[in-house]
Amino acid sequence: MLLAAEPSTEETLEQTFTIFEKWKNSMWEWMTDSNTWEMLMFNTIKILFIILVTRILIRVIHGMINRAMAAKEHKRVNMNPRRLVTVGKLLKNIVSLSLNFIMILVILSIFHINLAPLIAGAGVVGLAVGFGAQSLVKDVMTGFFIVFEDQFAVGDVIQAGQSLGTVEMIGLRSTRIVSWTGEVHIIPNGSINEVTNYSLNNSIAVVDMSVSYESDVEKVTAVIEETLQTLPERYEDVVAPPAVLGIQNMGASDVVIRVTAECKPYTQAGVGRMIKKELKKAFDEQGIEIPYPRLVTFQREEGGKASGV
Repeated sequence: MLLAAEPSTEETLEQTFTIFEKWKNSMWEWMTDSNTWEMLMFNTIKILFIILVTRILIRVIHGMINRAMAAKEHKRVNMNPRRLVTVGKLLKNIVSLSLNFIMILVILSIFHINLAPLIAGAGVVGLAVGFGAQSLVKDVMTGFFIVFEDQFAVGDVIQAGQSLGTVEMIGLRSTRIVSWTGEVHIIPNGSINEVTNYSLNNSIAVVDMSVSYESDVEKVTAVIEETLQTLPERYEDVVAPPAVLGIQNMGASDVVIRVTAECKPYTQAGVGRMIKKELKKAFDEQGIEIPYPRLVTFQREEGGKASGV
C-alpha cells in the first residue's frame, strides 16, 4: 500500500506565499481601480443622504405629533394633559423605531444585499424566539393598554407593588418611576398587576388638633373656621375652604378636633403641615391651650409635710 508523500515545508511556504501574492495583487487592483473609489464615494454620499433624510423626517413627524397633542389639549373636550404627553412620547418612539428600521434596510440594499432571504430568515428566527419572548410581548401589550386606557400617565404619582413615586416615562416595554427620595424604579409593564393612582382625583388632608378640656369648643371651632377660611386664596394647593368636622376624640387630657381640607392630588401631606402651622399660630394669638404632657413630683419636707413641684 503506497502512502501519498507529504508536502515539504518549502512547498507549503511557497503555496502560502503564492496565495498571499494573489490576494495582494487583487487588493491592489481593487484599490487602484477608479471605479471602486467612485462607487465608494457615491455610496457614501447616498448613505449620508439617507441618514439626513431619515433624521429630517423624524423631526418633522415629531413636530406634527407635538402640534396635534397641543391642539387636542386646547379643545373643549376635557382631556388629561399628562395622558397627551404620554401618548405623544409613545408615538414618537414608534415613529423613530420604524423610520430607523426602514433606513437600515435601504442602506443594506445599496450594497446589493438581497433582503428577501434576510427578511424570511428574520421571520423564522422571530417565530422561534417568540416562544421564548412571551414576557416581552406581554410587556409591550400591557404598555399599550396602560396608555390607551389612561390607567396612569407621565407626571402621575402612583404605587405599583412596592414602588411609590412619580411616573417619569412609559415605554413600550417598561415604566420608570422616580420616588420622592430620588430612587429610580424601572418596572416591566407586564409585571404591573395592580396600580394605585394618587393623581386622578383631588386628595383630602386630615388634621387632628388637640385642645385642653378647659377650652371653649365653640370658640375653638370659630377660630379654626376664621383662620382657614382664606386658605384657598393664599395656597394654590388648597382647592376649597377646610371643614371642621367637630370633636373626633376625647383623650385623658385633651379634646381632639378634626379638620379636613380638599387639596390638589397628592399634596395632602404638605397641606396638612401648613394647616397645623396656621392653627398653632392662631391658637397662640387667641390664648387657646394645646395640652402637653406634664410631670408633677412630690417632695417630702422635714416635719412630714409634702410639697408638690
